[in-house]
Order: sequence, then C-alpha cells, then structure tokens
Amino acid sequence: MATGVVIGLAVAGLLLLTVASDQLVLGAGRLAATLRIAPVVVGVVIIGLGTSAPEFLVSGIASARGTPGIAVGNLVGSNIINVTLVLGAAALVAPVIVRSSIPAREAPATVLSTAVFGAFALAGLALIAGIVLAVLGALAIVALVRLARPRPSDPLPGEVVQFLDPAPSRRWQLESLRALVGLAGTLAGAQLVVVNATTLAQRWGVSDAVIGYTLVALGTSLPELVTAIQAQRRRESDLLVGNLLGSNLFNSLIGGAIVGLFASSTESSVNYPAVAAMVGVNALAWLLLFRGHRVNRIEGGILIAAYLATLPLLGSG
Repeated sequence: MATGVVIGLAVAGLLLLTVASDQLVLGAGRLAATLRIAPVVVGVVIIGLGTSAPEFLVSGIASARGTPGIAVGNLVGSNIINVTLVLGAAALVAPVIVRSSIPAREAPATVLSTAVFGAFALAGLALIAGIVLAVLGALAIVALVRLARPRPSDPLPGEVVQFLDPAPSRRWQLESLRALVGLAGTLAGAQLVVVNATTLAQRWGVSDAVIGYTLVALGTSLPELVTAIQAQRRRESDLLVGNLLGSNLFNSLIGGAIVGLFASSTESSVNYPAVAAMVGVNALAWLLLFRGHRVNRIEGGILIAAYLATLPLLGSG
C-alpha cells in the first residue's frame, strides 16, 4: 500500500475518532439526563471520561496489538499537549480566568497522577500496574464526583446544560443509538489510527513511541481542543481547565490501567526525558493557575513554547 494511502487512512481514522467520540459523549450525556442521573455525574464522568475515549481506545488497541510505544506514547503525548498547546491556544484567544478551586484541587491531583503513571510506564506497564492504576482511577472518580457537587446557587456550565435540557422519554432509544454508533465509530477510528500509524513508523524508520507522542497524541487530543474552544467562546474557563486537567488525570490512571491490563509485553516503551517533560509541563500549568487563578496571553505563549521545547525530549526516545 502506498505511503500516501496509509497517511490518508491514518488521517481518516483521526477525523472519525473526533466526530464519533463527540457523538458518543453527546448521546451518553443525554441518555444519562433522561435516566435522571445527577448533573455532577454527567459533568465529571460523562464529559471527563468521554473526551478521553479516543486515548483509551487507541492505547488499548495498540497495547493489545503489541505496540506499547504507541499505547504509552499516546497517553504521554496527550498529557503534554492538553496543558501546553490546548490551554496555551485558549489563552491566546482570551485570558483563561478560573474562579473555582480547581487550581487547589484538581491540578495537584493531576500532577501526582501523571507522576504515578510515569513511574509505572518507566518500569513497564503490566498486569499489576494496570490493577493498581484502575483502583486509583476508580477512587479518583468517586472523589471528583463528591468534590464537584455544586452549591444550589451555582449555575451549571453550558457544556453540562446541553445534556440536561428536558427530553421526552421516547427519545432514549435515539440517544442510545447515538451513543452506540459513536462508540462503534470511535473503535473503528482507533483501529485505523493504530494500524496505519504502526505502518508509518516502520516505513519512516522511527520508533512507535515517537509516532505515539506526536501524530497519534495530536489526533486523540482533538476532542479536548474542541471542548476547550467551545468553553472559551462561552467564557467558561472553569469548564475548560477542569476538562483538560481531568482528561490528563483520567489518561494517566484509567488509560494507564487499560494499557497495563491489555499489555502483551512488560518492556518499558518510554524514556526518562519524556516522563520528565510530561510531569514538568503539568506542574508548570498548576503553578500558573495557582499563582493568579488565570493564564494570560503571555503565559499562553509560554505554554506553547514549552510544548515545542519538549519535542526534542520526546524524539530522543
């Protein structure tokens, strides 16, 4: 198969991932609202985990196919991109102003989660690591749901409100179908990405990990980018930052657990510089948010520059 065709199929897979995962989140969120599931669960679990679905599926399939470089590299790269390119780009559009306790609550938890995931990744993700990360992920979800319960007077973010609009009960079939089709499309897109990204890595003579850090990670971070742009247009910076930090936390714990549980090899597929870059940029984002509860345009430029600075570190593995 010609290299151009392989690239085209990989791009098609990334586009399918973006569209299908959006429909998966939308359908699951509306179905949850129809079933009278609490708004906080819709916000934290449906949106938080839903936007990480591409990372989960791509890394899970890559791990099962015996390409741990793509599996782990995708998670590491996405964790870097979310708090550098995505947050930085949002800040260039307009200052990101956070009014909630996110910097004091989710940000340090995210930095800790990336550090734990990085340590397991360096040692080689395997069954035991997968079980530990799965338990930590479950505990994190419970803690976030409890801590995220709003006061009665607090308005819900628009991203959550769109799922909570009153919907006739007869529409549960439609939303169920939307979620199932979205899941199927996300699975198909993930398969396209993994197979063709592996082929490109072999043809270009680069490691699976480098392809995972860059091409695959950029593609699977598109849902976070779309959510960030929508939130910034609505001036919902708390939702934007919460989604990005939550996505990195879920990528590290749930995504890492999936890779460990499906791993066919215990060999480490990442290097120390890549892990250090991942933890470092997440700590940088935390410090910027904690210092002034905002990220201005200059700091947004710093975050984008930080991403560019990590590329040589990622490529060295």
